[in-house]
Amino acid sequence: MSTDDLREPEARVDRSDLLDRVQPGVSLFASRRDRLLVLLVLALALVPLTWLEQEAGDPASEPAQEAAEASLPVLPIHLNARVQRWMDEFETTRRHEFQDLLERRGRYEELIRAKLRDRGMPEELLYLAMMESGMSTRAVSHVEAVGLWQFMDETARQLGLRVDEYVDERRDPVRATDAALYYLEWLHDRFGSWYLAAAAYNAGPGRLERILELHADGRTGEEDLYWEVLRHLPLETREYVPKLVAATILGTAAEQRGFDSSSGLPAYEYDVVFVPGGTRLTVVAESLDEKVQVLRDLNPHLIYGTTPPGEIYGVRVPPGGTPAVMASLGSVLPGARAD
Repeated sequence: MSTDDLREPEARVDRSDLLDRVQPGVSLFASRRDRLLVLLVLALALVPLTWLEQEAGDPASEPAQEAAEASLPVLPIHLNARVQRWMDEFETTRRHEFQDLLERRGRYEELIRAKLRDRGMPEELLYLAMMESGMSTRAVSHVEAVGLWQFMDETARQLGLRVDEYVDERRDPVRATDAALYYLEWLHDRFGSWYLAAAAYNAGPGRLERILELHADGRTGEEDLYWEVLRHLPLETREYVPKLVAATILGTAAEQRGFDSSSGLPAYEYDVVFVPGGTRLTVVAESLDEKVQVLRDLNPHLIYGTTPPGEIYGVRVPPGGTPAVMASLGSVLPGARAD
């Protein structure tokens, strides 16, 4: 489900609390704090710590807030030579690519984070999508994996995504994210580890299970198992988790590492309006006095920029745009159908 290349990317959010979990070769599962932000600056090959403490807010609200945040799961952070190598690459030879990735993060960041929070999954899994597709709904890998989460056709269909002549929901950031998080959650339940879940997402659960049987006595449930069986994994999967961890560390401390973490891209927000089958996005755009590219970006899953014929279909429009489209249904849309 993954590609080796960094593709078109996206950015913004201060997650410096994650960095207090980083130690060389160690996995730390520290709790999240409301007022205490821990900043780790990685320099040379060592890990010096710099502590930043913000002023306390409302003391009465802190215990409840801390308890709520402490219950949220976090992605384990192991720092070793492989992770460090990817960090070095992202900060040197691939710095421009990683900067582009950060700039594109903001388009779908809150959409993905909100869904991760709703499912009680680590928000840092956002970086898995960034590594998969560079946050591009139009990304296509050399093995024909498609979309934000790089689904193959068969896997997408098994997860309930629509893939046909007119609609490819692998390109739909909402439906594909729901499917990907369901799949990752299922993989985590199966292997008991987010690292192993990520490896299985990349290489396939059956393949990973066979590797664990042969080289780890069938054990599961330990994050360190990924490193234990690393040399037996497919080449791409050997680098998959190190890249994910490196991107998480750097993305979390982007500004401290000299990156610009601001995003010039608007967050993915929309309303839905139901239109007749065969309605072209150009017509919807005209009814909104909007550029058609805006509609295409909101509906990347409509392959031909047209709703599928023979069914009423929900088109995503900019927030507040539903009344204008509805007002056009009686006059503009019937005469501007693709069928």
